Amino acid sequence: MYFVFGGLLVVCDGKGNDVELSKYKGKVLLIVNVASQCGLTTSNYTELAELYKKYKDQGLEILAFPCNQFNGQGPGTNEEIENFVCTRFKAEYPIFSKVDVNGSDAAPLYKYLKSVKGDEIERNFAKFLVDKDDKLVERYAPTTTLLTFENDIKKVLGVA
Repeated sequence: MYFVFGGLLVVCDGKGNDVELSKYKGKVLLIVNVASQCGLTTSNYTELAELYKKYKDQGLEILAFPCNQFNGQGPGTNEEIENFVCTRFKAEYPIFSKVDVNGSDAAPLYKYLKSVKGDEIERNFAKFLVDKDDKLVERYAPTTTLLTFENDIKKVLGVA
């Protein structure tokens, strides 16, 4: 199964503009629901920045979707969230508009991701790895550090 649905799936960037996920065709994607006031915030944002810097030229794209569904740990406007992430953690990857990842109002992307790999998302920083052919490869728990599955990312990228 493919999550891009032939380029029909659209998400909103942090400014509310439509972005077709087909824009990322041929890239390896790491899709993450993020938050700014979670116990996992510092470690995850630090590792996301490191991984992006290290592998962006090999074809890795990180798609960060802020979420405020877990104990209100993702407050603020899209602009405030983007400023926080880009200033404090030097994020260079896209920060999209805030979404719900669970429930009836869950973003279509997250409905799809969960239908392929698992049930409800239990907290911030659930991670989904998608290969260059738009195939969902793996889902990682929020507490799984990014550096522990760096080899999976390298394998999907085709780098040694």
